[in-house]
Amino acid sequence: MIDKVPENKVSFKYSFKVTLNDIDALGHVNNVAYLAWTQMVANMHWEKLASDELKKNVQWFVLRHEVDYVQQAFNNDTITIYTWIEDVKGARSNRVFRIYREDELLVKCKTTWCLIDAETLKPKRIDNELADLFIV
Repeated sequence: MIDKVPENKVSFKYSFKVTLNDIDALGHVNNVAYLAWTQMVANMHWEKLASDELKKNVQWFVLRHEVDYVQQAFNNDTITIYTWIEDVKGARSNRVFRIYREDELLVKCKTTWCLIDAETLKPKRIDNELADLFIV
C-alpha cells in the first residue's frame, strides 16, 4: 500500500527501471544506488519548481540521510520514487522519499538539506516564497 502524500505538500513522482549498474555482488540493488536515486529525484523536483533566478542564487547541501531498507530491488524492476518536503526551519528542510516496486514499499528515506547562498556558500534562511513552492 502506497503511503499517502500529505495533502498540503507539493509532491513529485518519478519511475524508471533498475539497471545492472545498480546491482551489487549480492545480486540486488546496492544501498548507495538508493541514495543516488533520492538525490536525482530531489534535483528533478527542484528543477521543475524553481525559477531560473532562484536556481542561480541558491543551492542545496545535504546534511543528513535517514534510510530504512524494507525490501530489496533487482535488475529490471520498475521503481517509483515519491518525494515531498516535510517541513522547513531556518535554512534547513526535511525531504521525505518513498521508494516502491509497484505497490510494495522498498525504502523509506528522510534527508535534511541546508539552503546555501550560491555566491557566499553560507547558509541562507528559507523564506516564505521558497517554502511556498513545496508546501501549499
